[in-house]
Amino acid sequence: MALMLSASALVAVTTLFAKALGTDALGPALHPVQVTHGRFLFALLSLTLVASVLRPGIGRPHWTLHIARTSAGFVGVTLMFAAVARIPMSDATAITFLNPVFAMMLAIPLLGEKVGRWRWSAAAIALLGAVILLRPGPESFRPTALLALGSAAVMGLEVIFIKKLAGRERPFQVLLVNNALGLCIASAAVLPVWSAPTTAQWAALAGLGAAMACAQACYINAVARADASFVAPFAYSTLVFASLYDAAIFGTLPDWVSLLGAGVILAGAAVLAWREGRRVTA
Repeated sequence: MALMLSASALVAVTTLFAKALGTDALGPALHPVQVTHGRFLFALLSLTLVASVLRPGIGRPHWTLHIARTSAGFVGVTLMFAAVARIPMSDATAITFLNPVFAMMLAIPLLGEKVGRWRWSAAAIALLGAVILLRPGPESFRPTALLALGSAAVMGLEVIFIKKLAGRERPFQVLLVNNALGLCIASAAVLPVWSAPTTAQWAALAGLGAAMACAQACYINAVARADASFVAPFAYSTLVFASLYDAAIFGTLPDWVSLLGAGVILAGAAVLAWREGRRVTA
């Protein structure tokens, strides 16, 4: 539980850094692709440092799955970073909790899974919450919230590739290869939009990458030490941390629409997590 809560707090820290980098808080706003590049660069440096100490065994990677997973992760993270720079962190974070819903729907054609009425009902509830957060009125609709929705969809696809990698390779190897490939993709993509970061932005990029590496390590260790059905609900505390950081640093407080939409998404996600736990233990 403590490891999952730590992972959630660190994930919220990465969105906080991304928002600061995507606005003029630390200097001229950086392009979301450049923020993603920094995330992969400093996460890889952190993992490489750990690898130099632990010297873990590295097997032969399944390159096709790794490239597919990393490509989806690159797009999903970039869309998320673009979203948090434009809408409240709590709203963007809540919408990204739809990624298990998209993963469930994508598992039907890609993994051949069957989905019952409980899982479809949970998905419908969560999607309703996303519609609320999009504020679909003529005066209140926020097109930028679609960036977070797109992030959730692409991250749902990434979950499918992660499921296919599970059991094939060691977790640390998956992290190391993922961040190495992510840095290669981001390095090519960032060239047209690169701008020299300020000293404060370099520090924020380093903090973002290190926080992401630590969050991934905490998450993997949490899942390894307890049943996923027990620790998964604690991941929803990311929304609480994101809201607290956003209020403390940027003075952004969620309104009643944000609270309602986030609550509906969390309800749907919780039902889905509960149902998944029942299927595993059945």
